[in-house]
Amino acid sequence: MYQTLFKIDKMDCPSEENLIRMKFEELTQIKHLEFDLNHRELTVFHKLGIEEIEECLKQLNLGHKKLYTKKSNRQSFDQNTGQRKVLWSVLIINLVFFILEMGYGLVSKSMGLVADSLDMLADSFVYAISLIAVGKSLAHKKTGAKIAGYFQIILALIGFGEVIRRTIYSVEFPNYLTMIIISVLALVGNALCLYLLQKSKDKDEAHIKASLIFTSNDVVINLGVIVAGLMVYWLNSNMPDLIIGAIVFFIVSKGAIRILSLSKNKVH
Repeated sequence: MYQTLFKIDKMDCPSEENLIRMKFEELTQIKHLEFDLNHRELTVFHKLGIEEIEECLKQLNLGHKKLYTKKSNRQSFDQNTGQRKVLWSVLIINLVFFILEMGYGLVSKSMGLVADSLDMLADSFVYAISLIAVGKSLAHKKTGAKIAGYFQIILALIGFGEVIRRTIYSVEFPNYLTMIIISVLALVGNALCLYLLQKSKDKDEAHIKASLIFTSNDVVINLGVIVAGLMVYWLNSNMPDLIIGAIVFFIVSKGAIRILSLSKNKVH
């Protein structure tokens, strides 16, 4: 086993990392890749065949320079275990809060809580797909991100339809206190998920990055539902609850589009 360190001048974001991973996909001599985007360095663990690796980097035209090649005694690369642990944690948290928010959303007649619960359910599917993708090829990871993105778009369309229906036909008044309390609890849960994902050393992987985008959206959504609950109380109207429901599904749609963009980077 050999370890080669490259300096890559134009590698400063996950897009370049994905290009390199796709380019190396069929090189059987490569056993593991470690990216340091901050220092623009790539460490390749490989068997014989460094010339082919260098040729692939040359074709990408990212300004690479080989710093050194040396023998390595490293045999195992266990980052997949860490990924699975993080993803299982956030999956369980999201399933718990989906049940909690959906239950209290129906009881309190809050569109905001129902919308947020469906978003939590969508996130649970994202994390489940990500778990399937762990340890698979980049193509599998990007496919997982694509499925998650399309699922979010479908949920968003259903949600918009329900907001319109309630605006036209429903005069139900939500329980503002329940909205606020449950949303505060959900905010704590999502903040924990975001912390776990940000702390992951593999956060630049396409499927982990997808999970980060969804969870960041959730934090904003929770704050929005809390504000809507206060507005329902101050204005004595159900409109703030319906408005936050519509905003939630707009954010879901926007996040889905960003997720789909992760699967469209191609090597030229």
